[in-house]
Amino acid sequence: MKTVLVSVINDLTTDQRVDKVCNTLTGLSFQVVLIGRKKRDSLDLDERKYKMHRMKLMFERGPLFYAEYNIRLFLYLLTFRADLLISNDLDTLMPNYLIHRMKGVPLVYDSHELFTETPEVIHRKFVKNTWERIERWIFPKLKVAITVSESIAEIFRQKYGVEVRVVRNVPKTRSFQKVKSRSDLGLPEDRKIIILQGSGINIQRGAEELIEAMRLIPDIMLLIIGGGDVIEDLKNQAVNLKNIRFVPRQKIEDLYQYTMNCDLGLTLDKDTNLNYRYSLPNKLFDYIHAGIPVLASPLVEIKKIIEKYGIGDTIINHAPENIANKIIEMLSDDKRIMKWKENLKIAASGLCWEKEEKIIQDIYREYV
Repeated sequence: MKTVLVSVINDLTTDQRVDKVCNTLTGLSFQVVLIGRKKRDSLDLDERKYKMHRMKLMFERGPLFYAEYNIRLFLYLLTFRADLLISNDLDTLMPNYLIHRMKGVPLVYDSHELFTETPEVIHRKFVKNTWERIERWIFPKLKVAITVSESIAEIFRQKYGVEVRVVRNVPKTRSFQKVKSRSDLGLPEDRKIIILQGSGINIQRGAEELIEAMRLIPDIMLLIIGGGDVIEDLKNQAVNLKNIRFVPRQKIEDLYQYTMNCDLGLTLDKDTNLNYRYSLPNKLFDYIHAGIPVLASPLVEIKKIIEKYGIGDTIINHAPENIANKIIEMLSDDKRIMKWKENLKIAASGLCWEKEEKIIQDIYREYV
């Protein structure tokens, strides 16, 4: 069996895309080793079909974290024999590229976002320039590159003259032996419940405006499930609101139990940067597979999915009053809800990993 080393900078707990890719690679008879990091608050990992290695680092954020991670990853890749390297996102690319050049090991780059256009980067000139230099240096030399949406792929093609394949981060078709009830989860049975979920609830994702909107609709409950840079700020903002509940990050099977018990799923990223404008967030597809209608900001790729399948609606702007009114409007229209739910079944059957992974299989078969 050939060995493939898969690098990612997160703690491996909730990264559905990388897990799906690793399982697909295992099915192609690769021996997979997934490399990430272990944070102080990381959840324990479930048993998986492939090997995992999480590095404990001294730093958890900032320039020293990125420097330490890249050095540690380089040393690990240097000492480990591999037949294929897979780098996930720009923050793992340089050590993988260096090993690729030093050892002659094939390299595949899987970019989950426009890293240099994220809100955490675009307003920090030195940081942005540093990552852009790395991307400009390596990307034109890549033979195989993958990303998550056609819009992002086209930006890379025009910028670097490299062919980029698109593999959307859609879920596997799931069946549950038991679907927990609201009572099982400690949720009210007599209220409408909406949900905002994600492992990266960060700035400019509309969460602050959503909390303000909840002041106007006290009879509706909001679940915020996951983690991110602004979670603590959001908790402070919502301290006097009884209709908002925060739930920490969950393993994907547990997260679905919450999502399936909600009435509406929200994804409210702002059109303040190219990364958000062209993104296709995991939560969108999770809502679809959980069978709940979607309320979203009208970003390019998200709006395409909503309109193509007829599974929800979009907001006009991020004014809290507008968000609150749209939530009430959607939850009050039983006829539309029934239609959306029927359409969600069609969307889920079309937007599933079993179909999308055929592209992954086609890419990686030549390395078996």
